[in-house]
Amino acid sequence: MFAMAQEMGLRERKKTQTRQLISDVASGLFIVRGFDNVTVAEVAEAAGVSTKTVFNYFPRKEDLFLDRFPQAVELVTAAVRGRAEGETPLASLRRLFVGLLEEGHPLGGIGAGYQHFWHVVAESPSLRARAREFGEEMEDVVAGLFAEAAEAAGHPPGDPRPRIAGALAVAAYRAAYLEGARRIIAGEPAEDVRRDHIVLVGRTFDALEVAVASLYASPVRPVA
Repeated sequence: MFAMAQEMGLRERKKTQTRQLISDVASGLFIVRGFDNVTVAEVAEAAGVSTKTVFNYFPRKEDLFLDRFPQAVELVTAAVRGRAEGETPLASLRRLFVGLLEEGHPLGGIGAGYQHFWHVVAESPSLRARAREFGEEMEDVVAGLFAEAAEAAGHPPGDPRPRIAGALAVAAYRAAYLEGARRIIAGEPAEDVRRDHIVLVGRTFDALEVAVASLYASPVRPVA
């Protein structure tokens, strides 16, 4: 059993390493030549794998560059479901997003050299479209997590307010996130942007707390 578990662990690590290699190679090519000027076949050749292998890890070409969305979903889910007793789902998201910025995590979107990433996204209509899809998918994830937490706290199933609160949180954070990206693209010093962005995210969640409290101020009939 131990040998089998060890072998499975080695396979998983190899898969993770292969996925990261393909993504790193693709990102380098996209930054140098532009996303729309590089084919998946060229990425595969540069990474030393087959085109089929690339698609096994990344169903769409856009996912090669926007490769951290699955990790974002995992982090958001873990933050909400693993929050401390008495912490609201909204507060858990604030803690997560500010923490990512403070530690300089790539999902924070702000750091030295990030202007290259954002330039590639800005110049590609298909990447911008995929990013919008990610936003919609994340809204569904957060809305579902908020609804799950509300039902666990005794709210009736079908209450629309948790889903509305989740959608508000994603929309507001996305607007703040894009403001940081805009400043990075403009060439402002990354540390200045990061410092200001932490403050902006805090104020954004302050406003969200007020909005969500107002949303819950009066009962709403659950959707059948």
